[in-house]
Amino acid sequence: MIFSSLIFTYAFLPLCLILYGLIKPLKGKNAVLIILSLFFYAWGEPVRVGLLILSAVVNYFVGIGIGSIKSNKGQKAVLAAGLVFNIGMIAVIKYSGFLMTNVNSLFGSSLPVPDIAPLAGISFYTFQIISYIVDCYWGKVEPQRNFFKLLLYISLFPQLIAGPIVRYSTIAEEIDNRHTTLRDYSEGFSRFIVGLAKKVILADQLHRIVDNFLGGDVGALTVCGTWYGVIVYSLYIYFDFSGYSDMAIGMGRIFGFHFNENFDHPYLSKDITEFWQRWHISLGSFFRDYLLPVTFFGHRNKYLSLALVWLCTGVWHGASWNYIIWGVYYGLFILFEELLGKKRMKKIPLVIRHIYSKLVIIIGFGIFYFEDINKLGLFLRNLTPANPNGFCGISEKISLYNNLFLIIVAIICTFPLMKWFGKLAERSDGSKTVVSVSGTVICAGLLILSSILMVDATTQAFLYWHF
Repeated sequence: MIFSSLIFTYAFLPLCLILYGLIKPLKGKNAVLIILSLFFYAWGEPVRVGLLILSAVVNYFVGIGIGSIKSNKGQKAVLAAGLVFNIGMIAVIKYSGFLMTNVNSLFGSSLPVPDIAPLAGISFYTFQIISYIVDCYWGKVEPQRNFFKLLLYISLFPQLIAGPIVRYSTIAEEIDNRHTTLRDYSEGFSRFIVGLAKKVILADQLHRIVDNFLGGDVGALTVCGTWYGVIVYSLYIYFDFSGYSDMAIGMGRIFGFHFNENFDHPYLSKDITEFWQRWHISLGSFFRDYLLPVTFFGHRNKYLSLALVWLCTGVWHGASWNYIIWGVYYGLFILFEELLGKKRMKKIPLVIRHIYSKLVIIIGFGIFYFEDINKLGLFLRNLTPANPNGFCGISEKISLYNNLFLIIVAIICTFPLMKWFGKLAERSDGSKTVVSVSGTVICAGLLILSSILMVDATTQAFLYWHF
């Protein structure tokens, strides 16, 4: 079940709201959310919910063990066991097939290659669990001694599949004490509808263009066709992922939870460092807080830590060499900007910085797209004058002409329109009323249009559900 489907929007979510509203005690509300979250995760693939519960049980006892043992060595041992379990689980499920394939290629062996179906969202909820047990060890949070409250944190369906990666400290108080105000309902539903529109009206329509250009014979694309395809893909991936995050944050508000933001208009960034402070914020902050402090041979080395962070960033996204290349690619640009320094970066004309950052980002998403290394090589070649297919062809001209309005709207929507809308509302009481009514009308229109598009559309899963 995905958020951008009629069954979720008009059946599952209303059922959740009705059951949640009928039950008054918070303990009962939490129980409803746990049951519905497990049902949501089990939809279409019941076996995966067993692994989620197993992970919750193991890490519940890891947290209890860290809180109960007084010696530092004992706490370290329990934490290490928890990390081995969590990282080992991801390694086996996501990376064992990739590892054995490469071992066979490297040594000419014929060892059996595991064929384990990917589990949606396993990296997201496992990273949440890792942040919980590490924070317990560091003393930042108290271990949760009620198993069902920890299970609620791990399984909460709005952010279970594709984030944002929510720290336990962010919602620990709200698990025990929360209430939903009219403002929460209003802003939560508005945020959900905006996210749904990003996905259905923009991302799914942009995906058709991407599939036509990058999903076919990439070796036959012209220079313009290659750039056109990857630029549209950059727009698609932003609206797909940020749309999911908006929907998750909106639903969290409806149920009384306040998740942190996951995107902050990243295409406005002037350099790559700023881009990663605005893109997938919860993942970036996770690696910053839990990997950068790692020591090497008893000492901290910022360059080795930087290399570890970006290698892990690439590996986290998938079991394929292109993701590793993608992580190293961004790591090198971050290193370049680190060595250049903020003062020197600021001296570069703003226009040049924007052009530089957009080129790096767009080419980076091309690396991200092609898991086939041969196709990746053809893609990189076709971006340049070395492309043997010429500069421009008729297919991209026709596509651009037919989709120009969609692409212009998508580009405009990368700007902080909602923030500008909110500032307008704060100017005067009269403006507040007009803006409020306008916002309601716009949201209603977006919901109707999204619903119409969902009726006959082939359901297009969120890209980040694979991770």
